Amino acid sequence: MRALNCLVAASLLVASLQTATAKDSEHWVVSWTGAVQGPYPVGNPSAQPEQKFAFPEPAAGARDQTFRLIVRPDIWGRQARIRLSNAFGTKPVTFDGVYVGLQSGSAALIRGSNIPVTFAGTASVTVSPGNSVWSDAIALPFAKRPDDLAGRRLAVSFHVAGQSGPMTWHAKALTTSYVSAPGAGAKGALEDEASFPYATASWFFLDAIEMTAPADAFAIMAFGDSITDGTASTMNGEDRWPNVLSRRLKAVYGNKVAVVNGGIGGNQIAGPAEYGPDKPYAGGPASGQRLERDVLSLSGISSLIWLEGINDFSKNGNFTADQVIAAMKDGVARLRAKWPQARIIGATVVSALGSTSAAHGFPEQDDKRKALNAFIRSSGTFDGVIDFDRATLDPASGGLKPEFVPESTTGGAGDKLHPNRTGYLAMGQAIDLELFKPGKISRSAKQ
Repeated sequence: MRALNCLVAASLLVASLQTATAKDSEHWVVSWTGAVQGPYPVGNPSAQPEQKFAFPEPAAGARDQTFRLIVRPDIWGRQARIRLSNAFGTKPVTFDGVYVGLQSGSAALIRGSNIPVTFAGTASVTVSPGNSVWSDAIALPFAKRPDDLAGRRLAVSFHVAGQSGPMTWHAKALTTSYVSAPGAGAKGALEDEASFPYATASWFFLDAIEMTAPADAFAIMAFGDSITDGTASTMNGEDRWPNVLSRRLKAVYGNKVAVVNGGIGGNQIAGPAEYGPDKPYAGGPASGQRLERDVLSLSGISSLIWLEGINDFSKNGNFTADQVIAAMKDGVARLRAKWPQARIIGATVVSALGSTSAAHGFPEQDDKRKALNAFIRSSGTFDGVIDFDRATLDPASGGLKPEFVPESTTGGAGDKLHPNRTGYLAMGQAIDLELFKPGKISRSAKQ
């Protein structure tokens, strides 16, 4: 009997050591992002339902109501943490009744999956204007085998106590989320959909989720404007070019790679010079103004793909090619200063020649685009180049290939600026996966 007891004790010790070793070998990896802008309703949403019933007074924001935001983590782990942002608010916002659970359908959750979230050990947190807060680590009992959750959607629910004032948001989610009625109170603990009558095609306050993952897991940041954000792709279809890249990489690396989306519709590299709740701009803050929050503050990123510039050349920007190139070089230098081992990959800008958008489509703008692409291809500024222009260009017209024009979101004619699902598929397929082969994986400062 004594020998048996010793054997059991030894087995338990080995199991404990194995568990500790596995835990020690894991690190945080960003799994989802929704780059923030604001305040609501300044932005460029797609397929947005009427919001006046959920938010009768936009300047007043949310009032004693609960959000149930639907996101698709690109890597799963046994623990998660979420970041809530009040970056573009003008008053403190108190969040309580915060939960994460697995979506069943609509605003309904898989029974028994809803897990409470704390912040520094408490069930509520107040976030001052201009700031954000990470939650405590959240144990996910439904993620015993993280690989099995690939493609599943997470519902992040939280209650805004009182009145939020101007809301920090991400306009173009291309994903349906849900909101309770004003004054409805804290409903996040509920797993049914009855308390969430209103739909939204945007994300509010939530801007990042990280997961624990094996030591060799890594993330890739897709950084840019509406063509990264996914304008004209399929609503709830997860068929933006970063999604296509993710699926290709997962066929190689499985649940050890995440591609996260740092696109904002209308975003620019060189402007606007100032941005904030008192000086909002539909395209969000200039890329350089958001590098710290949207890239450098996140964990486990090994590479960044930068696709941007078309809005700088539009009538909304009117920047020269030299101004955009200088701003891009400055951004790359800032990234390298804090992120010396990461790969920074330049992506050529796709054509908007002949666009039906009043701000785009002119020959002089296309000349600027070509000059920027020449810099991206040949300057040596980047660790690699992805030639999206080559993958999408119709040589006969100088614009997008005709089959890439009709939009996929509503079935409209398309604007000859944003590729549709077919175009995004071609873009995602045109990327050389060797660019992301492990070997220079960086760990961001926050571990």
